[in-house]
Amino acid sequence: MKPKQRIFLVEDDNNFGAVLKSYLEMNDYFVKWVLDGKDAFINFKKDDFDICILDVMLPNVDGFMIASEIKKYDYKTPIIFLTAKTLKEDILKGYGLGADDYITKPFDSEVLLCKIQAVLNRRISSKNNIEIPEIFEIGKYRFNWKLRQVQFDDEIKKLSPKESELLKLLCINKNEVLERCEALKKIWKDDNYFTTRSMDVYITKLRKYLKKDCSVEIVNIHGSGYRLIVKEKN
Repeated sequence: MKPKQRIFLVEDDNNFGAVLKSYLEMNDYFVKWVLDGKDAFINFKKDDFDICILDVMLPNVDGFMIASEIKKYDYKTPIIFLTAKTLKEDILKGYGLGADDYITKPFDSEVLLCKIQAVLNRRISSKNNIEIPEIFEIGKYRFNWKLRQVQFDDEIKKLSPKESELLKLLCINKNEVLERCEALKKIWKDDNYFTTRSMDVYITKLRKYLKKDCSVEIVNIHGSGYRLIVKEKN
């Protein structure tokens, strides 16, 4: 089963927020809804999301400030602003902060759905068209996926074809979630129980190969997949 795309919603109107959350969930999205702007960024960092929908006018911390914090933390996460205001200055400010779209209240729910899917499709398309380098730097490791080699100092580890393909996908999605079903279908051409268990074994092997650098970690994202985290050097 394909995992649901995850929406981070910040909306302070209780009734409107509840209706919008229910509507999006009816259309097969997972929705994390936050009411107060001051709680938004803290909650955003607790999970991984495919897209953010932020009301501009919020108590304590407005949508622009939240977007600014999110973009500093993870500039790739797309953002759609919701607003009751139609001032050109606000719209320009939103796009200046990296917004992918802007929708004015009141709006047609189907239009919002189309905007969400269009933004997500653009994100998927840009991922698929990315130019893949021959060598990835993973902390202190150098990974040549064409030669299927991971190098640490003078030590070179030869990978199997599936190990190399899996590590390549993790590198392409570095610091983001690699969806389990995406990896299974690209590498194993199937996403049944047995191939899932097989991929778990390969993830364990990759962790072992990368264990000499404590800044590198492959973590499980419950219900979604895996994430290759490479901590920035101070």
